[in-house]
Amino acid sequence: MSGAIRELTTEGRHPRAQGLDELSPLALVTLMNEVDAEVIPAVRAATPAIAAAIEAIAERLRAGGRMIYFGAGTSGRLGMLDAAECQPTFDADESMVLARMAGGTEAFRRAAEGVEDSPAAGATDASTLGVRRTDAVIGLAASGRTPYVLGALAHAREAGALTVSVACVQGSETGRAAEIAIEVVTGPEILSGSTRLKAGTAQKMVLNMLSTGVMTQLGRVHDHLMVEMRATNAKLRARALSIVAEIAGVPDMTARRAIEACRGALKPACLVAAKGLTPDEAAALLAECGGRLRTALARAEAGPKQA
Repeated sequence: MSGAIRELTTEGRHPRAQGLDELSPLALVTLMNEVDAEVIPAVRAATPAIAAAIEAIAERLRAGGRMIYFGAGTSGRLGMLDAAECQPTFDADESMVLARMAGGTEAFRRAAEGVEDSPAAGATDASTLGVRRTDAVIGLAASGRTPYVLGALAHAREAGALTVSVACVQGSETGRAAEIAIEVVTGPEILSGSTRLKAGTAQKMVLNMLSTGVMTQLGRVHDHLMVEMRATNAKLRARALSIVAEIAGVPDMTARRAIEACRGALKPACLVAAKGLTPDEAAALLAECGGRLRTALARAEAGPKQA
């Protein structure tokens, strides 16, 4: 192991890793479970930076910008996963949340580790996407020094975009290259250097917080409910029905009629079911309230609930 690699805490030897290959399956998974517990306090320590990133990213998206993840290897795959999951959860398509990883989509399925070594490739991908001032670019790199990610961040800063980094080491290069540095110090892995383990778990937790927090700030969450989810299968249609019925305080049949009248859009359906508005009135009121259902419900004139 080279000296440069050895300097990374993510590449060190975990004090409990000795003799890993001699453990029984039960002893192995018990040890891994105990070591994974180290991730929670590491993420907790980074919550102020995560919260700052949420506020800054939401501001860019309100101005019509995009949330764009750049990463390589496991970090890149996690970014692509989070971007994809924002679509059904928050009705945020690729025009709002997207991701690029070193080597392109083919590298998601088949590892192509060497492609992460080019900062020019990261800059090119950012340029191809037309990164601009209203965008928020999030660089993901467990090591905090992946050249592809550094190239993307450098291009984004030149374009005036907001830059955020997520790394699993302290004092990272990506952190210095970004306006907001999220550094979740997870330490050595139980399988030395395998940052798909604790570091991957930590990054997934951070991405969960970032996307959920940003979408909540944008009014795509009401209370604990996904009011802009896409009801694309039987399970999700049942969930959509329960969401509208719960928020509006109406029977399922009333909620179903409201959802149908609003062509599947749940926030206006809540206003139709709860306040007796027409779909057009509900849509207009939501637009006046910046898309926030809670505000719209408070402002709507009380009307008779549909029977």
